[in-house]
Amino acid sequence: MMKRTLLFLALAVSLTGSVALQAHHSLAGVYDTKDEKELVGTIVKILFVNPHGSMTVSVKNPDGTTTDWVCTTGSATRLADRGLGKGTLKAGDTITAKIHPARTGNPLGYLKTLITNDGKVYELAGGTTND
Repeated sequence: MMKRTLLFLALAVSLTGSVALQAHHSLAGVYDTKDEKELVGTIVKILFVNPHGSMTVSVKNPDGTTTDWVCTTGSATRLADRGLGKGTLKAGDTITAKIHPARTGNPLGYLKTLITNDGKVYELAGGTTND
């Protein structure tokens, strides 16, 4: 009976660990890390949350229409470590964002660098989406 209980316990721990490992994924499957795009626009919305934050930027197209780009960021903790915290930016601020665009071509990207209107540069990712 003890052997059966230990076997069941080992199986339960193994399954729990594999689920946790699958929850942490590489963003390289979604974003083209070999490509970089620069967006100039106005912040619509910012979410500083874990495990990944997001920022929506309204970008004016050459034909006069606008496209809202959703930019995924690192965690709130990582952003704060790099100098970008709650209150640093707000909706309505004009920014320049360097992103890795989505592989699908949708207006989605992983935020690498953010430059404020007054020239302050925030390097948010060191070149990979695992930052």
